[in-house]
Amino acid sequence: MPENITIALTCSAPAAKRLFTPAALDQLKSMGTLIENPDEVEPSADRLAQLAADADILITSWGSPCLTEALMARLPKLKFVAHAAGSVKPIVSDAMWNRGVRVISSAKVLGMGVAETALGYTIASVKNLFNVSRSLAVGGWHEEYDNIREMFELKIGVVGGGMAGSHYMKLLSMFDVDILLYDPFITAEQAKERFHAEKVTLEELLAQADVVSIHAPSIPETNHMFNRDTLKLMKKDATLINTARGTIIDEAALAEHMRAGNLKYACLDVFDPEPPLKDNPLRSIPNCILSPHLAGLTHNGLLRIGAHCAGEIRRYLSGEPLLTETTQAQQSKSA
Repeated sequence: MPENITIALTCSAPAAKRLFTPAALDQLKSMGTLIENPDEVEPSADRLAQLAADADILITSWGSPCLTEALMARLPKLKFVAHAAGSVKPIVSDAMWNRGVRVISSAKVLGMGVAETALGYTIASVKNLFNVSRSLAVGGWHEEYDNIREMFELKIGVVGGGMAGSHYMKLLSMFDVDILLYDPFITAEQAKERFHAEKVTLEELLAQADVVSIHAPSIPETNHMFNRDTLKLMKKDATLINTARGTIIDEAALAEHMRAGNLKYACLDVFDPEPPLKDNPLRSIPNCILSPHLAGLTHNGLLRIGAHCAGEIRRYLSGEPLLTETTQAQQSKSA
């Protein structure tokens, strides 16, 4: 491991406390000189340049300034950026790529929390726990038993095999279910080898799946992907889960579809806009289960980010392969 390495942790002191455990900070200190930001607010470009003037490695997060050509000129030793947040779009610039600075993000570990939330919704809906709870609260007992199923010989449809979707499929591999994957960028061979999934068209997935979990990005091609026409393809006793982005579902169409009794549950963690308007019709539908965009940003889950960044920095300094490196091609595609 190289000597005399300087690591600048530039996010605010409160943010660092939310993201880095004492053990993760100790790991960073074991690899070199660690400069920590004592400020209560996120740094301006000028403040970041002051903190990281001698840094070989920079740790950024939400609220960090873009590493423009002017800012990069004030960071002459910088070789590696660990972004302790999701998308690197707010911080990257051509100047970074041109200088060969390597970049990693924490989108992968954020996706783990999203996948766990989707799995929780999956099991709860299959077990019919939401309706069972409501029945029991008003004096019932076994009225909902006929609608309870196990995670066995079901078809689970996954829309999007990115970081959250891939971890969701990894979790599903622990159950005796068939995984159907719709993702235009993943081949049938990759779906089978990586995820033990069958690649299908969106129409095939919607027609066959008992649970449909959305993990697609918010891009023009996915805007209102779930609309009056596509919702009609789903089984009437299926569950629709969205922990991705609210724009992917036409909420008015979903409300109309559910009021007609055409879905067992819709479990939504994201909305368009956020928070959902007070008169959003989905708020008043009993089998529409809502949560306040909590899937990827829970309290202790954020500490995964610090551990991930420390691990990637160690791998970088040891010359090992990185887990989440962002390339310019990837960044252009995500933009």
